Amino acid sequence: MKMLLVRKFRVLILMVFLVACTMHIMIDLLPRLERRGPEGRPGCSCPPPPPASNAAPLAALFEHPLYRAALPPLADGDLLFNVNSDIRFNPRAAEQPEGGGGARGGARGDDHHEEFLPTGETSIDSYPNWLKFHIGINRYELYSRHNPAIEALLQDLVSQKITSVAMKSGGTQLKLIMTFQNYGQALFKPMKQTREQETPPDFFYFSDYERHNAEIAAFHLDRQILDFRRVPPVAGRLVNMTREIRDVTRDKKLWRTFFISPANNICFYGECSYYCSTEHALCGKPDQIEGSLAAFLPDLSLAKRKTWRNPWRRSYHKRKKAEWEVDPDYCEEVKQTPPYDSGTRILDIMDMTVFDFLMGNMDRHHYETFEKFGNETFIIHLDNGRGFGKYSHDELSILVPLNQCCRIRKSTYLRLQLLAKEEYKLSLLMKESLLKDKIAPILYQPHLEAMDRRLRIVLKAVSDCIEKDGYDNVVENDFNTDVNTVTTER
Repeated sequence: MKMLLVRKFRVLILMVFLVACTMHIMIDLLPRLERRGPEGRPGCSCPPPPPASNAAPLAALFEHPLYRAALPPLADGDLLFNVNSDIRFNPRAAEQPEGGGGARGGARGDDHHEEFLPTGETSIDSYPNWLKFHIGINRYELYSRHNPAIEALLQDLVSQKITSVAMKSGGTQLKLIMTFQNYGQALFKPMKQTREQETPPDFFYFSDYERHNAEIAAFHLDRQILDFRRVPPVAGRLVNMTREIRDVTRDKKLWRTFFISPANNICFYGECSYYCSTEHALCGKPDQIEGSLAAFLPDLSLAKRKTWRNPWRRSYHKRKKAEWEVDPDYCEEVKQTPPYDSGTRILDIMDMTVFDFLMGNMDRHHYETFEKFGNETFIIHLDNGRGFGKYSHDELSILVPLNQCCRIRKSTYLRLQLLAKEEYKLSLLMKESLLKDKIAPILYQPHLEAMDRRLRIVLKAVSDCIEKDGYDNVVENDFNTDVNTVTTER
């Protein structure tokens, strides 16, 4: 009897052992084998890649008729500069930048007085890329689609030798004007937050940080995805704070703020209204710091710009509200006021509203246009550093202009509908576009997903307007012909 019990106990132990082995194989070993690629190499545990047809959604987007629309023919009056004029582009102007904090910059002697003279006598190919950018500006856009000079300029922003640095005067936070060896200039915004950080919930919009990655993402959204082309070229760059800032600046106020932290990192803080102190110093690792570089627009002495107060400007006060926040009929008043009573300016404001809402940018107090083109021109989308601060919150007040006015361009509306489709998904297009930048990844994934969510909110707002006022009263047809052979009236 004892022997029988011992045998039964051994059989039971064996069965338990076999069951444990089977579970180990099913739960642990098989999934590991499935994650191994061909020839036994480790593979990816992520979902399989999309079909080849979806491998490059940006390329497919650019083939769509909405992204191949031609501008109206350009007359001489539609160009910011005429290459046959006698306007002289003096690169020495870069040595005394507007608002440069008193720094002269520049590493060349006073015996160099070279000037660029775009009279047609010299091949335009010989001009530096920043000058090609300036010459290409017209009434309808800052640059044309897929302009090779813009790609070359973006490369210059990350590779050209920095010859001088000065603080930009004005503004609430530290920004630097950097001058390059080819006399081009760019505005440098240093990294203040990591990609994952959100704006603290107790921060007012006017005391929020300006984010370098927001400037880069705004450029890609405006140029590639929305097809506006109203943001000057911006690129990310890793800068050596010792060699490329401290050692080349002649701005004593900036130079004096450099120090070495207890962790042996190079730090500086400059002078500004907010966050310019030892406690808010910008520190490298040990002396490398990320930042965005935005190409300068033409000098104001050559191309004057008019500054306009945004009708939907916020109060910039802790307690007071702006008029548009308490008057639901505020848009009717705006539409009776020049320049919003005629032309396309109100539609430009709606484009800017959509652009800002997708980014979560509440800081749009003024905007600029080129004076030469009068009121019949586009709004320049400058200063986007306060976008992409919160991915967990959609600031619906940014959409108030659209909700109150119920107007939108047909080209903008159709593009937004296209971007809501799975094959042209906004977040995927943005992710692909941003991978081209040198300091990618630019946006934290939840920010990309927030853009898809906000796009649906915009389309719902337009749909509600159409239901209330009718399609023709809401959607302004800016096409000169059929969408498949489209020319837009901007």
